[in-house]
Amino acid sequence: MEFPAIENKKIATYFNKVEIIQATANQIMKDMAMFGIEIKYTGNMATAYKELHDQLTKQIDILIDNSYSKLISILYRIDVSEKDLAQAKVDMEGYKHGEVIAHQIIVRELKKVLTRMYYKQ
Repeated sequence: MEFPAIENKKIATYFNKVEIIQATANQIMKDMAMFGIEIKYTGNMATAYKELHDQLTKQIDILIDNSYSKLISILYRIDVSEKDLAQAKVDMEGYKHGEVIAHQIIVRELKKVLTRMYYKQ
């Protein structure tokens, strides 16, 4: 198996397997819970990305307004780099800042899941 190349534009291609979606949702819930933020996943594969993205966006918008330092800590813990955020802002022109950050969190957590799966084989 070749290591998967994960690009922001192609994230949807990885959201087609239950095990990948569930593992990504679990990773997001775990990492966000470390900061007292509850994210829920209903298990509906068809709406997984939207469901996670909407919840993350809402929480990120709150953090931007009330606790920016906590947001920075979350991004550091999840390992979302400034470079990745800057590129995503360019790629996702027209999206709000919170939406771009939420997307990057999902992408990074997906990368973690795929990396674990790759090395598990």
